[in-house]
Amino acid sequence: MAGKQAKVLSSAQITTVLTHLSTARHSARDRVMFMLSTRAGLRAKEIAGLTWAMVLTSDGRVGDMIHLEDRATKRASGRVIPLNRELRTALIELHAHRKVAADSPVVYSERGIGMNANTVAAWFGRLYQRLGFIGCSSHSGRRTFVTSAAKKVSQAGGSLRDVQEMAGHRSLQMTARYIDGDSDAKRKLVNLL
Repeated sequence: MAGKQAKVLSSAQITTVLTHLSTARHSARDRVMFMLSTRAGLRAKEIAGLTWAMVLTSDGRVGDMIHLEDRATKRASGRVIPLNRELRTALIELHAHRKVAADSPVVYSERGIGMNANTVAAWFGRLYQRLGFIGCSSHSGRRTFVTSAAKKVSQAGGSLRDVQEMAGHRSLQMTARYIDGDSDAKRKLVNLL
């Protein structure tokens, strides 16, 4: 996919993936991996670097935010990301299933140890290939998150600056490169003029 952007996932594709993952051997882990990408906009490196301490409150329960530390991010872009309800529920389920120390990785391999960024990216690649999603990669969920957030941010009373901060981008120009245009919206827009 060199030189090309990963495709944005449609709502139907997201539903297909979640349905597919519900029958997987490690379904709780796999659902969390997928939703960290699509519902929190994390990169493969950030998914691999996420520890339970970054999502748990001081009393050991899954909180309402991801406190993504610099060590888990690209170029020290640590940030706080509010947890989507579905993702929070999936994290609670996984945490109850795993019962591990706070410094343990959220996402783990078959051997129960953490994954690296390349392993996470390969996992996404195999998933999308199995489902026949052409042009999708580990970055598709992140692009889907940024595009969806950009379309809905005004409904929440926010701005693209909020999307930029959640994505961990240094500039609005970078955030803009992630946002996929919408042909239907363009057609509606020109007819409103």
